[in-house]
Amino acid sequence: MVKIFYCFLLSFLFTSPAHSQTIEGDWQGTLKAGGAELRLVLHITKGDNGGLKATLDSIDQNAMGMPVSSITLNNSTLKFEMPDIGGSYEGKMDAAGSRVVGTWTQGGSSLPLEFARVAMPAEPKNRVLKPSDIDGDWEGALEASPQKPRLVLHIISYEDGMSAKLDSLDQNISGLPVTTISRDGAKLKFEMKQLAGVFEGTIDKELKTISGEWKQGGVSMPLSLKRKSGAKVEK
Repeated sequence: MVKIFYCFLLSFLFTSPAHSQTIEGDWQGTLKAGGAELRLVLHITKGDNGGLKATLDSIDQNAMGMPVSSITLNNSTLKFEMPDIGGSYEGKMDAAGSRVVGTWTQGGSSLPLEFARVAMPAEPKNRVLKPSDIDGDWEGALEASPQKPRLVLHIISYEDGMSAKLDSLDQNISGLPVTTISRDGAKLKFEMKQLAGVFEGTIDKELKTISGEWKQGGVSMPLSLKRKSGAKVEK
């Protein structure tokens, strides 16, 4: 299971039509592989020499601003390379200049990848905190896995819902966004589409342990998350 955290370091690129449209701007797509989903955002601008330059964000891996080493647009064909992760992309832009349909290649494997032009994201609004009795840090290990990876779940609650991030301590990976998280009484569920993984568990009455199962790739493993010492419990 541990290696799945590394499996999908991605890339993607965009192109603009051969006529009045331009390729500069922000493009978003989702790379799907083996049940996992990774949201990507490509930022394309003009370079100092008149060519193109770009960076790529992998939102669900908390990997922002990854450099694109080369990017070209010839007629309606867009190509770009990211040698740091051994990846490349080639796609065709539609006549409207709003989509690019192509293929992402990495590690000898190829996957379809389509991008759509998106507006510049608005400045994030300040969310209003509404702390719950399970906010804080919860640590556990997948004991059924040979590597026994240690995980830390960070939960924070707002007026408009819960949010969370996950760390994989033994891989030095931190801040992986949890796609969705919800609570129904003593039941807690969170999903991580970038890992094709889901956790469902039960919170004990003392608010010290969340016991349940992690499901990924057709395999279920017990996972018990314990509140880290020193964390405040609000009842």
